[in-house]
Amino acid sequence: MKLSEFEYRYPEEQIAQYPTINRDDARLMVLHKKTGEIEHRMFSDVLDYFDDGDVMVVNNTRVFPAKLYGNKERTGARIEVFLLRELNHEQHLWDVLVDPARKIRIGNKLYFGEDQSMIAEVIDNTTSRGRTLRFLYEGSQEEFREALYSLGQTPLPDCIKRDPEPEDVENYQTIFAKVEGAVASPTAALHFSRQLYKRCELKGIDFADVTLHVGLGGFRDVEVEDLTKHKMDSEQMNILQPAVDRVNKAKDSEHRICAVGTTVVRALESAVSTFGHITPYDGWTNKFIFPPYEFQVPTALISNFHLSMSTMLMVVCAFGGYQKVMDAHNLAIKEGYRIGPYGDAMLII
Repeated sequence: MKLSEFEYRYPEEQIAQYPTINRDDARLMVLHKKTGEIEHRMFSDVLDYFDDGDVMVVNNTRVFPAKLYGNKERTGARIEVFLLRELNHEQHLWDVLVDPARKIRIGNKLYFGEDQSMIAEVIDNTTSRGRTLRFLYEGSQEEFREALYSLGQTPLPDCIKRDPEPEDVENYQTIFAKVEGAVASPTAALHFSRQLYKRCELKGIDFADVTLHVGLGGFRDVEVEDLTKHKMDSEQMNILQPAVDRVNKAKDSEHRICAVGTTVVRALESAVSTFGHITPYDGWTNKFIFPPYEFQVPTALISNFHLSMSTMLMVVCAFGGYQKVMDAHNLAIKEGYRIGPYGDAMLII
């Protein structure tokens, strides 16, 4: 398939700038992929579609305050720094994106904080926008991380056209977040409140955790029309034995396995064996899923309404059927659904 086939139009005002007051008060479109039938519900109704023994697989990654603003030495130019991943604990080396990139070269120093006490030196150019920074800090690793994170902001996606607010620290974190390392939230799980989670457990619905530290790979623009030529950035993932056992048990007993979000889909499909079961996994994945694709693990998917031509939209189209999902997105626009990370949700069963 071609990139242009995943384009659809939506008004900018339908990109949600804030979440619903209560997480599970978001709207829920239910797409039955075999028949194409569509229902309009509330997200709190999602447990009506699952039974005792079914498994919800969630991404337990935790977002860290990855966006910093510093000033360039001498000129004082304001530079946005987006922390991607820590490369070396002892030397305080980080892969970062900088904006504007044209102003930053190897050897430049950046100063952070009101007192300019946090200093970083550019030691490498990794991509057109990417750099490797060495933070010049003499305290312990714990003190360094605390100082660095105190300067950071919640890394809201670019489609949210406002500065982060104090409430975003909690709002942009799922209730399942445990393992720090993501620069973007696995947003499908943002709709689960603790009350809804308890109601699901009381019904006998099981939950399994996987970890995929969401990077910027899924959010980068796809720049090639031929999707087979697009390369995803690698993201770190981990699936432990308890999650493996829950998922494989559900598969063997023909219960539903619901992937909560496209990152979970990619994690499960990265860890599947030739026998159709998943195995423990500790490493990296650059799994890129687009139609046509034969899924081996998830039988249901919860997702947000994704932006035009995004890799997340391609995963959803591969799962629910290209035409059905694109038609559902166009219907969502007509029906006033909110799209984007803080938007409404879709369940495909």
